[in-house]
Amino acid sequence: MTSTTPSRGRRRAPTKMERAAGKAAALQKPRVILALLLLLGLTSVMLLDGYLRSEIGNDARVRDGAAYDKVPQKILDGGPLLTFTGGTAKTQSVPNKTIVLTFDDGPTPTWTPQILKVLDDNNVEATFFMVGSMVSRYPGVVKDLVDQGNEVGIHTFTHVDLSYQGTGRLQRELKQTQLALAGAAGITTTLFRAPYSSEINAVDNYSWPVYKEIGNLGYTSVFVDTDSDDWKKPGVSKIVQWATPKDNKGAVVLMHDAGGDRSETVNALDTYIKKMKAKGYSFTTVSGAMAKLNGAQNGAGRTGTAGSGQAVEAGVGQTSAGAGAGAGAGAGAGALGEQPGGAQSAPGSGSANSSSNKVNIEQSGQRKATGSTLYEGKALIYAVAVAEWVLPLLSWLLLVVGISVMGRFGMMLILARRHYRQRNRKRGKGGKFSWGPTVTRPVTVIVPAYNEKECIANTLHSLAQSTHPIEIIVVDDGSTDGTKEIAASLGLPNVRVIRQENAGKPAALNNGVRNASYDIVVMMDGDTVFEPDAVHQLVQPFADPGIGAVAGNAKVGNRNTIIGAWQHIEYVMGFNLDRRMYDLLRCMPTIPGAIGAFRRDAVLEVGGMSEDTLAEDTDITIAMHRAGWRVVYQEHARAWTEAPSSLKQLWSQRYRWSYGTMQALWKHRKSLTDKGPSGRFGRIGMPLVVIFQIITPVLAPLIDVFTIYSMIFVDFWASLLAWLAVLVVQLVCAAYAFRLDREKYRYLAMLPLQQLAYRQMMYLVLIHSSVTALTGGRLRWQKLKRTGEVGTPAGVS
Repeated sequence: MTSTTPSRGRRRAPTKMERAAGKAAALQKPRVILALLLLLGLTSVMLLDGYLRSEIGNDARVRDGAAYDKVPQKILDGGPLLTFTGGTAKTQSVPNKTIVLTFDDGPTPTWTPQILKVLDDNNVEATFFMVGSMVSRYPGVVKDLVDQGNEVGIHTFTHVDLSYQGTGRLQRELKQTQLALAGAAGITTTLFRAPYSSEINAVDNYSWPVYKEIGNLGYTSVFVDTDSDDWKKPGVSKIVQWATPKDNKGAVVLMHDAGGDRSETVNALDTYIKKMKAKGYSFTTVSGAMAKLNGAQNGAGRTGTAGSGQAVEAGVGQTSAGAGAGAGAGAGAGALGEQPGGAQSAPGSGSANSSSNKVNIEQSGQRKATGSTLYEGKALIYAVAVAEWVLPLLSWLLLVVGISVMGRFGMMLILARRHYRQRNRKRGKGGKFSWGPTVTRPVTVIVPAYNEKECIANTLHSLAQSTHPIEIIVVDDGSTDGTKEIAASLGLPNVRVIRQENAGKPAALNNGVRNASYDIVVMMDGDTVFEPDAVHQLVQPFADPGIGAVAGNAKVGNRNTIIGAWQHIEYVMGFNLDRRMYDLLRCMPTIPGAIGAFRRDAVLEVGGMSEDTLAEDTDITIAMHRAGWRVVYQEHARAWTEAPSSLKQLWSQRYRWSYGTMQALWKHRKSLTDKGPSGRFGRIGMPLVVIFQIITPVLAPLIDVFTIYSMIFVDFWASLLAWLAVLVVQLVCAAYAFRLDREKYRYLAMLPLQQLAYRQMMYLVLIHSSVTALTGGRLRWQKLKRTGEVGTPAGVS
């Protein structure tokens, strides 16, 4: 029997969704790009943070015991201040009874401020050789340090032994640290100290070319005379003893404000300063010491020894001994982008006797950052601040995701087992499980169809073999491929074909409900094949008058391809285990469109299948809960559906599903505050769906991103074992789900590949849907291309 009726008795005006379809289609590509940009941003933040913490690009090699025969002997015998002018190397020593306090490896927010307080209390300035990555993480400490009158120098960006590095890495280490200083305190510097350096007599054949290159770039390399060895934590008295120079000599003294617990350093510093002042020593910075040297040398003339400072030259050509260590401080530094020295005065070139110039003299190794260096530096500081804020947040979210994922697995296993034992009980205290008296009365099966010529015959033939009395209504939704004609030509009994103008699946289902002859309606897709007893099993729960809808067990028919096998695992493990859990909790969120049954009156009571969302099955399921009806899962009612066979079709389907679910949850958000059955779903079912189907999957890429990051940059084997442990947990859950559904285990061999490829695609789909929801986009119902490869259930293995 064939009839043609409009879905609403007259030509239907386009819905808001349809009117927005063109606009939505145009917006999809930008949203995909935005979703990918979010993942790219996350990856970039992690890489930046890893670089700052020396997890990326870290070279822990430290050279020791190398030959030094290529280093000029006068340099090895010289003082701790090394400069180059016109290719000529020159060293200088600190004047007698002068202490240059230097601190390495900082700054830190814990110890550097404490050291600054001790210095301030004693009216002493020091020189801090800073690691650029630490500067970028704690810019406020650097600014306070500079404002207090202290001086800064470069200690590379990642604290790497430069003797193992090439010119490119060397210049990056210098430039990045200069940018960090520019962004933190608005300065650059001409002072440098190499990591793992000590006294100048330790310069070897590998490090000497590095110092020459750095000197030609305009930097003054600063070594040490006395090392406090405070990093050994020997105690306050030992630190003071080891930091004290002998025979009233001047000295560059090394201490640390980072690298661990520096409480001994802080305590020793106050004692040391007071002790040395009592002996008649004065304290200054590197630039302050060089100012004293330059002033003494200028007064003594161009030859010989100037005052108590010793100047030694080595190299090609001669230069004035009184030219000052900073004469070359600006030379060649333009190679770093921002010339540290520039045309400004070199360290020590001011008047050492002018009290008004004291601060400038002791900080004369610094330059004011300008131009692109200043702006790039600020950008670096802001980027690091974002990374420093985002990474801890992501770490907490990762913990939440981990707990959520494991909690979900635990809940599914416990509740699914309980559900299975309850529904398959054959004896015991309660006797054999039963819904009530066997339901034998006829029911109506509604088959919405739009261009289903490949599948409609198989679908109707499977229904014709039903062991339950049924009426079949095929609602042809304006097909253009002859679907209606194929359905009508089969000559099957109890089949009615209703023709309507194309209005979408919800309208087709509503049309079928209005034309149904019986009080129970079964809804299915036009590409689905039912097992002979599927309808009979599906309608048995209606023996309980409180049940308004029943979800069947949808199976993937075309599972013998990689994509099909992935979806098969997902259907069995994800969908069906979930439904068992939700059934026991009485908050089933979705009746699958492939196989579901409803009381006709209940459908009409809630207004039928709504066109407000793209997930009409989720929408009506929630509406049934809110109306007070119970929704259950019938595992024995099995139907075979044709899953998308290409990644493009799969993306389209899952995008619609996930976005439609978000729409349905938003539509029914008032259930959170409702009372009765509606409130029960709102306060139990809706949070579970939001957590397990939206929030957790959206954040789940964190697990994979952190795993990949850890494998590459942290500990490959530990990270791999952690990933494998999670995989084993998932495999156990999947195996149990397959056991409950009596599925063949061989498909589980595809689970690792599913985790590596398929799951990543699902993440992107959900992120894409979330972006669409947040940006207010709308989508139209999408038709997937079918092949008709799902035949009778007996043909599916």
